[in-house]
Amino acid sequence: MPAWRVLIVDDHPIVRTGLAALIDAEADMAVCGQAEDFDGAVAAMLELHPDVALIDLSLRGASGLELVKEAGRHGIPTIVVSMHEAPTWAQRSLAAGARGYVQKSEAGRTVVNAICRVRARRIYLGDTMAQALLERRHGHHPDGVGVHVEALSDREIEVLTRIGNGLTTQQIAAELAISVKTVQTFRERIKRKLDLDSAAELSSLATRWVLERAD
Repeated sequence: MPAWRVLIVDDHPIVRTGLAALIDAEADMAVCGQAEDFDGAVAAMLELHPDVALIDLSLRGASGLELVKEAGRHGIPTIVVSMHEAPTWAQRSLAAGARGYVQKSEAGRTVVNAICRVRARRIYLGDTMAQALLERRHGHHPDGVGVHVEALSDREIEVLTRIGNGLTTQQIAAELAISVKTVQTFRERIKRKLDLDSAAELSSLATRWVLERAD
C-alpha cells in the first residue's frame, strides 16, 4: 500500500515540525507539504493533491473551518488538530466536513491513529470528546450560555472566546489578522444575537462561556 500523503496546516512552525516528525516516522505515511495560512494551504492542496490534511482551527486571517469546507470542495479529507477542548468545536468541525477531531493536548500518537481511521473511511474522535458530544446530543450538559451561543457563526464564536479570555479589541484584531473595525462589527453582531445591551454584559457572558468550556 503506498504511503498516505499528508498536508499539515498550522501557523506555528514548532507544531508543524512536531507533527511532521510523528508522521514521517510511520512507514505508510509521509508529509507532502506544510502551510501556515488559508491561502498557502489552498495552493498546496491544488498543487500537491494530499490524501489528507491536518488543519488547525486558529489560522491567521481565516477560520480553519472555512479551510475544512474548501478542502471538501476539492475532495480532500481533513482532520482538525486544535487547542479547543470544548465539544462545540468538534461538532462544528464535523458539520463543516472534517473526518476527525484531535485535541492538541492529547496529540502525538493520537494523530497517527486518526489518520489511520480516516484512511479506513471512518471518523475519528477521542474517547473524551466522543462522550462529550454524546451527552450534548442527549441533553446531558449543565445549564449555561452554551445553548444561546450555538446561534453564533464560527467566526463570532472565535471572537467571543477571545473576549472571554480577556483580549482587547486591538489584540483580537491582531491575533485574527482582521481590522479593529471588523472586530467591532463582530462584537455588535454578537450582542444583537444574544440580546445583550452593553459591552459589560458581553464581557461577562464571554467570560462565563470560556469558564464553562474549561470545566
